Amino acid sequence: MNTRSFVSTRAGLVVAAVTFSLSLAGSAAAADKGFSIEKTGHGLTVNLDGKLLTKYVIDEGNKPFLYPFIGPTGKSMTRAYPMKTVEGEQHDHPHHRSIWFGHQGVGGFDSWHEPRTGEERRFKKPEDKQAFLNGLASTVHRSFKKTQADKDKAVIVSVNDYVAPDGSKLMSDERRITFRATAETRTIDYDVTLIASHGDVELGDKKDAGFSVRVPTSMCIDGKQGGHMLNSRGDKEGAVWGKRAEWVSYWGPVEGEVLGIAMFNHPKSFRHPTPWHARTYGLFTANPFGTKSLDKKAEDGAFVLKKGKRITLRHRIVMHKGEAKAANLEKAWKAYAK
Repeated sequence: MNTRSFVSTRAGLVVAAVTFSLSLAGSAAAADKGFSIEKTGHGLTVNLDGKLLTKYVIDEGNKPFLYPFIGPTGKSMTRAYPMKTVEGEQHDHPHHRSIWFGHQGVGGFDSWHEPRTGEERRFKKPEDKQAFLNGLASTVHRSFKKTQADKDKAVIVSVNDYVAPDGSKLMSDERRITFRATAETRTIDYDVTLIASHGDVELGDKKDAGFSVRVPTSMCIDGKQGGHMLNSRGDKEGAVWGKRAEWVSYWGPVEGEVLGIAMFNHPKSFRHPTPWHARTYGLFTANPFGTKSLDKKAEDGAFVLKKGKRITLRHRIVMHKGEAKAANLEKAWKAYAK
């Protein structure tokens, strides 16, 4: 090879290297646009534009949950406790894990509470306390049927077993969780199908049951920092509790700006419109099971899900900027209902 041809070849290699480097950079940039899902030792991490959106945690407490959840302005939109200790937050109800599903009466067992949550202190007799602890069940992650992400959305489909203390399986569920985003909102479609996979199972009429969100302490009404609650029927603050409604909205200050969380109940969801176990201290739960528990004038909502049968609960959470009026929630609910 003469000197001229060597220089020409070397220049070609440099150009090729630069082109390859730019190609890698372009691929990395593409990967940072839209949604992605990463498997971890604790479950799954969902990212949006290369940044954390939420984690689906399967190995803490007695049930899977989403935490943290990052809203449209980059702030965490649910309470951190008990997953993380944050100064100024409430430290009550440590079984309220950010965004979750649970039921206090599945075949006579409780998958809502957890050991050492403070509930056991209600019992004066040691035998009563032990009976409470012996009645706690777990919702155990079995598998992920699907994890899919693209520029428009991320989808998780998981299967879980409800397990009694002796290891026997009470029922199962399949959850389909879909994440979307706009400049103003972050949304989660969270559908839970309960399946009588292991024989008949009774689902009790319980106050503590359903799909739940625990809002940041600064947003809750009892914190008196400017938190508010409203449902689709016009009930406000504490009057929302126990009422049936198409949606409930909670809004208030979060790290210096007003943000809101709305939960919609789909018309095809079991017992729509659902009653709401919504509390001024920061919990709100779509609870179609606790009919009499939430309204003494209502009929008992306990029922037996027959072997092989299933029911589906469908919800959408909208994390939005501003208060409820600014988010035009009635219009958003109608779009979801279609």
